[in-house]
Amino acid sequence: MLPIIHLVEAILNYLIAGLLGLAVGSFLNVVIYRLPRRERIRTGRSACVHCRHPLKWYHNIPVVSYACLRGRCAFCGGRISPRYPAVELITAGLYLYLLWQFGLALESFIFAYIFSALVAIFFIDLEHQIIPDVITLPGIVLGVAVSLLPGGMSILSSLLGLVVGGGSLYLIALLGDWLFKKDSMGGGDIKLAAMLGAFLGWQKVLFVFVASAAIGLAVALVLMAFSRGLRRHRVIPFGPFLAVAAMLAAVWGDRIVGFYVDHFLGLP
Repeated sequence: MLPIIHLVEAILNYLIAGLLGLAVGSFLNVVIYRLPRRERIRTGRSACVHCRHPLKWYHNIPVVSYACLRGRCAFCGGRISPRYPAVELITAGLYLYLLWQFGLALESFIFAYIFSALVAIFFIDLEHQIIPDVITLPGIVLGVAVSLLPGGMSILSSLLGLVVGGGSLYLIALLGDWLFKKDSMGGGDIKLAAMLGAFLGWQKVLFVFVASAAIGLAVALVLMAFSRGLRRHRVIPFGPFLAVAAMLAAVWGDRIVGFYVDHFLGLP
């Protein structure tokens, strides 16, 4: 009887995590759309981006409404971006993974916050080439505050991560400005790196830099091979690569670094 109870409990936990992820993803869609346009997030009903008609509550059911409406506005028939269900499904998938990886532990809730912020940053920077301070600056403060909780990394590691993360990109930006005589990296990337350092510590934020550079290079080469527009404009935001690398570092950073040290550096 006891195993059945545990199974039912586990199913309920995953169901709740998935539904919570969908709900948070729906909220993140509001953040992604409104923040770059300087619109208030907490006030006003959601409306069609084409006809501005306020949506009914049943038009905002995560994923389900998009599928039932076949990706079209119920009032004007305008196309709804597939980004909306994508963000909802990605967030739900991340929440489910965190529950599977850490269970109902403090790490799950901390990483759920970080991942939610990174999902919003990924899509905002991808479309608008900006990383809002309203996400990163509170994140820096919260990252340092989390280090004060028992069982986590020390406050010193968090502060070092903040300095190493933000300071490294700041120095790279100064060097790039000097070499290319123009802004080579935005301040948003620097603040994002500082936030990641505060949450992850200086060791993992260094991994984030290496991984994001590798991912960015691979994506850039592929896009340059198949897109003439990229060759002409050469605008590739760095924030999305930092976001993806940070997620990898958060859950697999220790294992990846440990594997590299054991197999390539030969250190005990």
